[in-house]
Amino acid sequence: MTKIISTHSYRGGTGKSNLTANLAAGLALRGYRVGVIDTDIQSPGIHTLFKVDPHNLRFTLNDYLWGRCGVTETALDVTSGVVDENDTVVVPEGGRVFLVPSSIKTGEIARILKEKYDVEDLNSGFQNLCVELKLDYLLIDTHPGVNEETLLSIAISDTLMLLLRPDIQDYQGTAVTLELARKLEVPQLLLVVNKALESFDFQDLSQRIFSSYRTPVAAVLPLSTDLVRIGSTGLVRTLSPDHAFSAGVEAILDLIEE
Repeated sequence: MTKIISTHSYRGGTGKSNLTANLAAGLALRGYRVGVIDTDIQSPGIHTLFKVDPHNLRFTLNDYLWGRCGVTETALDVTSGVVDENDTVVVPEGGRVFLVPSSIKTGEIARILKEKYDVEDLNSGFQNLCVELKLDYLLIDTHPGVNEETLLSIAISDTLMLLLRPDIQDYQGTAVTLELARKLEVPQLLLVVNKALESFDFQDLSQRIFSSYRTPVAAVLPLSTDLVRIGSTGLVRTLSPDHAFSAGVEAILDLIEE
């Protein structure tokens, strides 16, 4: 049975796609078959972390939603993009990462905004992808804020991971999303504080966030010059496995695996 994990944030710019990609890599390193689906259709970008050229894609999630192909035809095996600093693939036998990217073509994005699509097709796509690719985990990279697609992703999730920065606007938006998730009875809710300055007391910050929301804080992830340098050119988890960010990713995965 596939475990479905949605990563979400109330506002953009929290590092949601970056974390999703690194969690996928971490799960593959543990020998799992992992699917990643980019439902941030209005502003896709997770493909860059797996070194996928968006101009050479045969099909994207958009094509599936418009009925041009089956959902598994959109899935790319991006395991070869999970590499270390020597550009060596580090995923063990049995581990796999599949990515369903969204289109970066302006016409496709504009059509989504103008015409929308049947959200039930998205739900069917999630389920078919899990079965046909024999996934252990499906990670859904959602669109920030709250809309129909977001509510669907949250409702079908086994785990909802909410990202927030140490910022008052993120705090208020996270409270709204948590309330929705509790009403939808998501089995596991986790908070991840991202882009915390290294000068912060991470333990104190974690305790304060937990006290405010009464929700487990899976990790506090740092903002550092190393992360800025890597940017979206690769996966921190494999490029810098000893980094504090990578340790945070592993802490999150330990909770997900429980």
